[in-house]
Amino acid sequence: MLQSGRMLIERIENRVLVGIISFVAIMVLVGWVAINENARMASFTRQYNARSIERGAELFAANCSTCHGVDGRGITGRAPALNSPHFFGYDFIAAERRELNGLQRQVAELESEKAALGTELAAEGTTEERKAEIATRLAEIEVALADETRTARIAELEASKQAFVDSITLAVDNGYNIENPSRLAYLGWGGTLDNFVTTTLYHGRPSSVSYWPAPMVAWSQRANGPLRDDQIQDISNYILNWDKGDAWTLEDLLATQQFAIVPGLGEGVEATAPAIGGDVNIALAQLASLTGDPVRGEALYANRERSQATGARLGCGGCHYNGAQGPAFDGTYERVVAKLSTEAALAGYTVEQYLMPGAYVVSGYAAGAMPANFGQSMSAQDLADVVQYIKSTDPNYVPPVPAEPAAEGES
Repeated sequence: MLQSGRMLIERIENRVLVGIISFVAIMVLVGWVAINENARMASFTRQYNARSIERGAELFAANCSTCHGVDGRGITGRAPALNSPHFFGYDFIAAERRELNGLQRQVAELESEKAALGTELAAEGTTEERKAEIATRLAEIEVALADETRTARIAELEASKQAFVDSITLAVDNGYNIENPSRLAYLGWGGTLDNFVTTTLYHGRPSSVSYWPAPMVAWSQRANGPLRDDQIQDISNYILNWDKGDAWTLEDLLATQQFAIVPGLGEGVEATAPAIGGDVNIALAQLASLTGDPVRGEALYANRERSQATGARLGCGGCHYNGAQGPAFDGTYERVVAKLSTEAALAGYTVEQYLMPGAYVVSGYAAGAMPANFGQSMSAQDLADVVQYIKSTDPNYVPPVPAEPAAEGES
């Protein structure tokens, strides 16, 4: 036993030594924990994700499989595949496509330069010195265009691409578009795949009833659906777990039962008017001479009417009627008027200019969320009608008076 008043280690040198050893031991222990923390957290994350995927599989089977198939490969004529290379954006001929596009772009640029120089050569006022320079450059362009190596390579790549198309006839018949191998790129989606899945589950796709037998309903409790946020994330994790990265095969592509239908990008109906294009100023000038029809605009917005420019449906309501991927439709006109009067960045904007697709991106939404091709999807009258429909939600709205046709003999 220790005598009262005596220390366990009496010599100061021994106490110092014990202290040093204890400190080093603690540092080694802390270091070991720190070194292994990343691995521990990675293991925890894998276990958490695995459990989430298991729960998602059960939820998918109970709620989603009746439309998208028990294996996620879609059901013909009912709903698109989620377990497919198209959904995950895998391009089987990406390298060949890039090379072919690059070579074709070279030819197109040479042809464009040749045409521009030919116009300049024939123009009045072109000096003899400049004509000599143009003649020299035109000769160089002809030599470049006659490059047999490039011509042969383009032919080889086009033949390879056609052979690929011939090998996936079944997938093409089911809706696969060889020129748009990524569903999200085809849609113009600027967010992540997880964001695409979760927002679709949260808010649904009400407008999908116009191109599928039944609409994609909202599943979130936030939108009066049955699922909690964590359950929606479980389903998303389960769907994302189908991704094979670079290991997708042609068998996977051919096993897909139904590919997505993209509203507003062509459904085989003949166009009746030219597209308004992407120049905002030109579009606004055309709008100024047109009278919008709010009734037709509402039908266009709700996907009941087809665009004059493409013969397809626009899909506006699917993103905006419930605020799924863009500002909610309700109160749009009042918000626009308020923004124009309060935000310095919108000084000089008119309501029509603000409502031009893509002309102004609302804070909090990605620029890519609004498809960039809407100028090619709508005619001037389509846009005038949609704008008038939005304006008609104003409580003080006064319908426009259509211009009366000129009487015979008047000009």
